[in-house]
Amino acid sequence: MRIRGVLAALTALLAVTAAATPATAQPDAAAAPSGVNDWSCQPSAEHPTPVVLVHGLGGAATTNWAYLGPVLAGQGYCAFALTYGLPPGVPPLTGGFAPMEESAPELAGFVDRVLAATGAEKVDLVGHSEGTVMPQYYLKFLGGAENVQRYVAITPLYDGTTLQNTSELLDRLAEELPVVGQVPDELCGSCRQLFKDSEFMAKLNADGAAVPGIEYTTIMTKYDQLVTPYTSGHLDAPNATNIVLQDVCPQDFSEHVAVAFNPHVGRMVLNALDPAGAQPVRC
Repeated sequence: MRIRGVLAALTALLAVTAAATPATAQPDAAAAPSGVNDWSCQPSAEHPTPVVLVHGLGGAATTNWAYLGPVLAGQGYCAFALTYGLPPGVPPLTGGFAPMEESAPELAGFVDRVLAATGAEKVDLVGHSEGTVMPQYYLKFLGGAENVQRYVAITPLYDGTTLQNTSELLDRLAEELPVVGQVPDELCGSCRQLFKDSEFMAKLNADGAAVPGIEYTTIMTKYDQLVTPYTSGHLDAPNATNIVLQDVCPQDFSEHVAVAFNPHVGRMVLNALDPAGAQPVRC
């Protein structure tokens, strides 16, 4: 699948674009992948629910969804992506660093905008990494549950990660996305919240991780180096379907970042969004 080559090209793009983009740029001004954020898109009868893509820590609309965004658009979905959580001094293409209770209202406003533009009653969420945690705050505390039908979570961490400190988390992420190495510890308010047993996680999971009425699909990888253990992504709830990538494709060694650019995962996401039209994952 040449995942490493894709990641190398992506990290080069991240570094060059972040250096060339003015620090005053606003999140919504960042370019979106092909077919994404077409505000004239009207949902079809085949795919009546718009999809909102929520990036992970260190990602952005234009980078995290460079593969999956065009795939969804090519399948006829109205796909939208935001960049959230940009504190002062952080490169505009490196989001997710603000405390998650500050980022969740950004998601709420973006979903409202998507609903208004498309005329749809609900959206489906597809999140990666932090983009599987921050939206939970939106669903539970900002009234988001009434606006969401399905929630597809890639490398989720409902139980947090056992990494010991912010520096370790940023160092591991910077191994895949070097531009993240420019972010000082003190600017990552979300990092501490992602740790197992953090106050944020305790509040988020006080009444169980799953939100009633939402159709969850979680996609994990055994080779996740950021979500430790990877089973933190297992959602024990009757409205959740849990998938371990290697249980489907044993020879797929994709880790935390690579799964967002993985055709096997892409097919799993499409199947979760359209169960009636699900197709086999061809490993």
